[in-house]
Amino acid sequence: MEYNRRKFISFIGKAGLGLAVAPQFLVSCGNTTTPAKGIDIMSDDQFKTLKNLVLEGLNPSDKDDLLLANGLEYHSIIKWGEKINNADTFGFNNDFICFIPLDDNNPKDGLLWVNHEYINPFFVSDYNESEENKTPKTKEQVDKEMYNVGGSIVRIKEENGIWKVVENDPYNRRITSQTPMTLNWDTPIKEASTVFGTNSNCSGGITPWKTFITCEENYDACFGETEYDENNNPTHRASEYGWETFYKYPPEHYGWVVEVNPKDGTAQKHIALGRFAHECCTLYELEDKRVVAYTGDDHNDEHLYKFISSKPGSLKEGTLYVADTINGKWLAMDWENQPILKSKFKDQTEVLIRAREAAKLIGATALNRPEDIEIDPITGNIFVSLTNNKPKGDYHGSILKIEEKDGAFDALTFKAETYKAGGEASGFSCPDNLAFDLAGNLWMTSDMSGSAMNRADTPYLPFKNNSLFVIPRYGKDAGKVIRVATAPRDAELTGSWFSPDGKTLFLSVQHPGEQTKDLSNPTSTWPFDKDNIPKPTVVAITGDLIEKMNKLNLLEEA
Repeated sequence: MEYNRRKFISFIGKAGLGLAVAPQFLVSCGNTTTPAKGIDIMSDDQFKTLKNLVLEGLNPSDKDDLLLANGLEYHSIIKWGEKINNADTFGFNNDFICFIPLDDNNPKDGLLWVNHEYINPFFVSDYNESEENKTPKTKEQVDKEMYNVGGSIVRIKEENGIWKVVENDPYNRRITSQTPMTLNWDTPIKEASTVFGTNSNCSGGITPWKTFITCEENYDACFGETEYDENNNPTHRASEYGWETFYKYPPEHYGWVVEVNPKDGTAQKHIALGRFAHECCTLYELEDKRVVAYTGDDHNDEHLYKFISSKPGSLKEGTLYVADTINGKWLAMDWENQPILKSKFKDQTEVLIRAREAAKLIGATALNRPEDIEIDPITGNIFVSLTNNKPKGDYHGSILKIEEKDGAFDALTFKAETYKAGGEASGFSCPDNLAFDLAGNLWMTSDMSGSAMNRADTPYLPFKNNSLFVIPRYGKDAGKVIRVATAPRDAELTGSWFSPDGKTLFLSVQHPGEQTKDLSNPTSTWPFDKDNIPKPTVVAITGDLIEKMNKLNLLEEA
């Protein structure tokens, strides 16, 4: 799709300035921006300025600060430990962000959902994980850790260019590892239809009916995992955190896609979408109101999945497919019609619980850690971050492009190719979160591990700290990978999400200083509070450059 200035202005004139202007892809898919009302019409001089826009990218940096390119600035919205109401505080390691306006006519007042992916016991529960420490955790320490994962809902408003949390707003609440939530499935799992909590919440999405989607990724760190030998006999692998010492929650209750109602905090887990290390879940609503959901398993040699509902608005009724990217086929994970699945599993519920095993049995393609998934608002192609696969020699990852047959999201065949490969030549390594802005520019964060960055004995030294990049779609820099922000030491930039008017980029600064072993000598002191303790923080990035980038789609003059 090509944008044309005259057609754009004509369309605005007919529809009125109150109508959101965007392809259906932008309106329907998760973790991308839906334009707000009140799009500005630019003058001829403004168009000429955009045509000549040249981005001044940053060089790699190992400085302990959040550095931004010219034309950008940031301010903190909320940090770990800050109050969101009289009873609750903001959780640890903020990741995915989603913003939903309370009123479509006002893009500057709404609800922010933020994932809290995992904890660092050293900071959260004052527990030393060193080899020398053999002291078991106390129940009080485990409770602190369980409280600091899940997610936060906070109402925020923008006033005079600054986004602030509305203190003690009735919508402000925490979802934790102890919050009761239902299983959206007819068959109980481990004798339960209601389970306790969500954890390991990495990325997510938004539903067409405006609820939050949060995804459970490395769930086995919390309550371990059930593993099966060659004779299908189960054993329990212990967790990293040891929470099962005090809470005997079955591992099968975790590893799902979770939907949260922003208005009341109620939550449900969608069993039909399968159980694995979900990085994200990106939804698209078809014309008949059926839903397609793309989700990836963020682990070496795991898979890309797609759920197609059989009923409007359902994330329960339908079929889960897994990708054969070599032959371009979506393979049905359907126990009833797949004899090989019947030979291994007792029913469809077990197929979904053990989705990784089932996917391999039917011939899914092993991928290099599929993380975030986004839908190109211009072409409708699917972009998938493949972060890396070190055991296979893929240190820098790539972005995979999926082109569904005839552009139909419910198609069962597709073409797959690499869109961008990471490495020194391309200027980025380990792509993670993706986001498209109003103009269709692609924004991307990187996920080099804190233990590997800035070390001469790894391939990551040239890239220094993790960064935020943009790949412009139009203008002189179209197609280039340009670094527009670098993270503080040890940190990862995640959860990029644009405000509805395209003027703010919400961004998580996750795990700064995570390599710290001594609180009196932290590896990072960002965000430079008086206590010098590094804190995961959600920031708002604004500035002239953000606004210009979001208008680049208007470059084509009639």
